Amino acid sequence: MAAQTQRAVLAGGCFWGMQDLTRRLPGVTATRVGYSGGDVPNATYRNHGTHAEAIEILFDPEKTDFRTILEFFFQIHDPSTKNRQGNDIGLSYRSAIYYVDDEQKRIAEDTIADVDASGLWPGKAVTEVEPVGPFWEAEPEHQDYLERYPDGYTCHFPRPGWRLPARTQG
Repeated sequence: MAAQTQRAVLAGGCFWGMQDLTRRLPGVTATRVGYSGGDVPNATYRNHGTHAEAIEILFDPEKTDFRTILEFFFQIHDPSTKNRQGNDIGLSYRSAIYYVDDEQKRIAEDTIADVDASGLWPGKAVTEVEPVGPFWEAEPEHQDYLERYPDGYTCHFPRPGWRLPARTQG
């Protein structure tokens, strides 16, 4: 019997680059971009209030896990910049993990502690950890954007050799 698919919802700046890189991870079965963590029902690109641009990730837990996805998330965006990624500035571009259960919350907090202890970023992570709420799927023109426009805008890239060490427990 096949394992159930699990869900992760992350925000780390413009959703185009997040989706383009995350979809390639082993074990990721589907991605879609949208808006989460805010105050506007039926959020859209033109009207998303305090929502962040987010990515919903479905993954096979027999091939990957939430911690591995989070390590990649922290490798491809700068979690130490508040409401900013690259040239994108504003609440829409904040760093956030929207956990689906207590186990994801624990893993998120532990991973952030490892990020902070690692010194790999110029400052401490400002990544929000909040329970997942509604995820409003973005318009079709935003889905798979960099597959359709390979030279399109992105502020996300894998950092070669960047590996998050687990902190030593004292």
